[in-house]
Formats: sequence, C-alpha cells, structure tokens
Amino acid sequence: MARELTEEERQLAHDMLERARKAQAQIVDWDQARLDRLSQAIAWYAGNEETFTRLAQQGVEESGIGDREGRPAKRFKIHMVLRDVLRTPSTGIVEEDRERGLVKYAKPVGVIASLIPMTNPAMTPPVTGVSSANARNAVIFSPHPRTAHTTYEMTEVMRKACLAAGAPEDLFQSIRKPSIPLTQYLMKICDMTLATGGKPMVEAAYSSGKPAYGVGAGNSSIVIDETADIEIAAQNTRISKTSDFGSGCSADGNIIIQKSIYEDMLKALIAEGGYLCTQEEKDLLEQAMWDEKGNRTFPTIACPPQQTARVAGFEIPEDRKFLMVENQGQIGAEHKFSKEKLTTLMALYHFDTFEDALETVHEIYETGGKGHSCGIYSHDDGNIDALARLAPVSRMMVRQPQSKANAGSWTNGMPMTSSLGCGVWGGNITNENVTMKHMMNYTWVSRPIAEDRPSEQELFGEFFGQEVA
Repeated sequence: MARELTEEERQLAHDMLERARKAQAQIVDWDQARLDRLSQAIAWYAGNEETFTRLAQQGVEESGIGDREGRPAKRFKIHMVLRDVLRTPSTGIVEEDRERGLVKYAKPVGVIASLIPMTNPAMTPPVTGVSSANARNAVIFSPHPRTAHTTYEMTEVMRKACLAAGAPEDLFQSIRKPSIPLTQYLMKICDMTLATGGKPMVEAAYSSGKPAYGVGAGNSSIVIDETADIEIAAQNTRISKTSDFGSGCSADGNIIIQKSIYEDMLKALIAEGGYLCTQEEKDLLEQAMWDEKGNRTFPTIACPPQQTARVAGFEIPEDRKFLMVENQGQIGAEHKFSKEKLTTLMALYHFDTFEDALETVHEIYETGGKGHSCGIYSHDDGNIDALARLAPVSRMMVRQPQSKANAGSWTNGMPMTSSLGCGVWGGNITNENVTMKHMMNYTWVSRPIAEDRPSEQELFGEFFGQEVA
C-alpha cells in the first residue's frame, strides 16, 4: 500500500510553490526582448557542450541505462527549442485576424509541475525551461528517483542562468528527495502539469484535478516499400534504433518490409550492424526481456545489444549495434515482440501488397502504441497518403530516422519538444508536440465585423425546404 504524504513533504511543496509564485510575479510584465534574452541564457547555460555533456553522462551513470557516449548530442534539442521560441511571440498580442476582427493576447499559466523521466534527466528540464520562462511561468521539477541528483544539478545550472539574465532564480526549483505522494500533491497545488514519462505518471497527472499535458506509449512502426532507397532506409533505421540505446518511445520498433526487397533490406540492416537472431535466441530474449507479468525487465532496457544477449544467455559479436527478430504473423497481446521494446532490438515483418502492409500496421497499433508515431520509406506518394490516412498516430515521418525527427529536427518543420502528445488514441488531451504554446493562456478580443451570415439555402443545401415527417 502506498504511504501517505508526510507533513514535512506537504510543507516543502507549499514553500516551493510560494517561492515559485513570487518569482513568476517578478517577470509577468517583462517585454519580449527581456524574455527572449532570458531564454537565451537558460539555453546557453544548460546547452553548452561542456555542461550538458557532464550532466547527460551523469544521468546515464545515475540511472544505469542509456548511451553514455551518444546522449550528449541531445543538447541540440535545447538549441532547436530556443530557435522555435525566439520565433514565437509570447507576450502581448501574439496573433491578429483583421478579417474576422480577432486579436489574441498571451498570458502565463502560472506555476508548472514538470515530471521528469529517468531517460532524460538532463535534457527535459532545460527543454521545458526555455519555453516556460519565455511564457512567463515558473516550474517545479519532480524528478524520477533514479535520477534525482542529475535533475537537481541541471536545475541549479538553470537557476544561475536566471540570475545572469536578471531574473529570479526561483523560476526553477527541483525536489531533492522525490516520492510518489509528494509528486501527486505537487500536481494538485500547481496550476498545470507537464508529465513526460510512463503511463502511471501520466494517469496520476490527469487525476490530479488540474490541467495536465501527458504523453503516450510508443511502438514506432516503419513501412519500407520497393520504391525506397534501401541503403538510406537501413542507415536511418540503425540511427533511430541505436540512439541512446533505444530508450526513446520513437525508436524504430517494427520494420514492415515489402517482400520483393526483404532479403536486400535484411542484408543492408546487417551491413549497418544488425544481428539477426535465430528462433532459439528469440525465445531466450523473450524470456529475458519480459517478466512473468509481461513487464519489461530493467537489465535489458536501453542497453547495448551485447548486454541484452548476455542476459538472455547467448553471445553476439562486439561489432553488432542492434538485434533483429523475425516476427511475421506474430502480432497481438500474446506476442511480446509486437509491443514496445525500449532497447536496441527491432521486429521484422514482410508484406506483398501495400494493403497487406496497412493491415500489419493496423494490427500492431491495436496491440500497442496507438497515437504515437510511425514512418515510411517510399517515393510513392500514393502509398504515403494511404499510410497517413490509416495509421492511428499523431505524427508520421517520411524517409527520416524516426527518433531523430518526430520531436523536431533541423531538417523538418516539426516543433521541437521532449513531450509527444498522442491524442485521444493514447489517452492524451493533445496529439501535438507539446511546446511553448501549450504553456500559455490566451485572451481572445473580438471586434464587430460586417455580418457573415449565409442564406439558409446555402447552409442546408439540397435539404433546404424538404418536408420533415
């Protein structure tokens, strides 16, 4: 049974909230130039190479999962968020439609409770912070217990950035000793919650009684048809699957390949560092990666493929970068490899006609990951359109490495974020990339315009004038 909130925790939460409200009030009248300068300071202090590398690697060491050498590259996500923020007005008039007589004013939401996952304890706070400060909010971070120290240290860096920009340091605070009761209470007393993490965390946020933005589970599925450039598709699939050892919800999990190019694609994936498991090895992996309740086992999450294989009881060459299992026709709750993997392993499928591919996609998302994302390698616009119309996902990447693209990239137009809404499909209130616009209230000012009233015949079309029994 979960323990109750202690009086000490209750007082801590209220003390932090009071400090946050005082800090937020000090910047509520800042103009756009001062807010942009504040965001620049936060992004630089947190996203410079030396500081971010140290804390990103510390997060890997503290949690025991993730790629120590690759994770420092995530600092560029902070840079991309800053790019988007500097191009988006966040105070005063932010939108005007003269034809309809509408003017929109941006206002802060207040104090945000931000729940930080153990997969990105160094990146998520500044990604949130750059946007929230520009929107004139304060944030209290509630870290995952496994990575509380890393999140706390990054918050301290961001507090120094505030002082450098002439802002109060209490715009950002982090809980040092997180607990479930404390986090739940914090969500109840703050004005809004950003929940980036697992399903229990998101459900708790939605039941807090306050507005909340949550994310859904991933099970990213990629369709590769015979018009694809096989080498590019294989390279991007490897990049997406191995990024931070597959810790992200967007990492390629299910690869659905047209049968006419299946063998060539398999060879290309092997050339990129893939290891095709035998049926015996696949059986061993299933036993090792999921416990008796169907939950993923910690020693096989977000780790090198050699570690996953050793836990399962076999060895693979040291030069292999990811594992592959053939999973044709094995989709559903009882087939675990058709679910989210969260490590350097992908399941392979093949199809004859594109209608077969669409059916496979449908079955996979009925099993898990609905609302999150999918991708396609194709130069056939008809196939791209068909997948976009059918896939129950919020974002679809065309010829791009999924985990490097759908949360925003230098080479696409997706808004940069660390929180991917999955819409009603995934139990979320939004299916957008959660960005600064979700951290603002808006006042709509409406002036009178010339009457905009179509005739009843225009409105009702062929039904106008018909007798109704």
